[in-house]
Amino acid sequence: MNKDLKFAILIDADNISEKYVKIILEETAKSGIATYKRIYGDWTNPQLGSWKKILLDNSIIPIQQYGYTTGKSSTDSAMIIDAMDILYSGTVDGFCICSSDSDFTRLVARLRESGMQVIGMGESKTPKPFISACNQFKYLDILFSNQQEEETPKASAKKAEPASASKGKADASPASQPQENAKARKKELEPQTNLKEIKKAILSLVDECSDDDGWIFSAELGNQLAKRYPDFDVRNFGFSKFTPFINSLGLFDVKRNQANSNSNVQLVYFKIKDPKDLSKKGK
Repeated sequence: MNKDLKFAILIDADNISEKYVKIILEETAKSGIATYKRIYGDWTNPQLGSWKKILLDNSIIPIQQYGYTTGKSSTDSAMIIDAMDILYSGTVDGFCICSSDSDFTRLVARLRESGMQVIGMGESKTPKPFISACNQFKYLDILFSNQQEEETPKASAKKAEPASASKGKADASPASQPQENAKARKKELEPQTNLKEIKKAILSLVDECSDDDGWIFSAELGNQLAKRYPDFDVRNFGFSKFTPFINSLGLFDVKRNQANSNSNVQLVYFKIKDPKDLSKKGK
């Protein structure tokens, strides 16, 4: 995606935790530039007080929306009105809609009808219709869990280092406990599109889009998967790169070709393994 695309980030404070702000900004930056950063909620509510410093530090503009009716979210209508105003201003190329609320499904569909790129972000509880309406969908709770899992071993190592010098190996077990807790939490988080469905789609795509010899370019496979499944992301399955994820499935042969003689860039291709090889592995 073009790095110069301009995005409007609209956040539903009733549905999104402040701990996800860093991830929201980082994920949007991978696709373009955030020219609008707005968050909607009833800021007279003490429960939203924890947002104050984060909004100031990240230059996110809070939009006040009073809760006129008990039990009803009034932020939805404010976000939708602002989104349409921004759309008609012609100043952006896309939107990042941050919410786990299915009420924004029609808004996303309307934005895409106008040629906008739409990135949805929410938790794994987000209803499927909202996810399917987006060009891309990012699971904030899964990405946050991955981030915590990466940071926990570093923090544990620093904490355990002074103790290990004086007490030896006796303190190694307590230091590893936070990492085990993080892994346990991660197991509870699953993307809407599960691994079984992704495997089936990959096999189908390789069969449909491969060349006469059965090989498919890795970038082509990744693009086709993203078009079929907006929420597909190898990070949902514990990987940071596409090729290691494909290798982990154990279904494909891998071929690497150098792009050209003056470059170290390698082009990666996949091919479905011979059924005989797969049966041998099964044994």
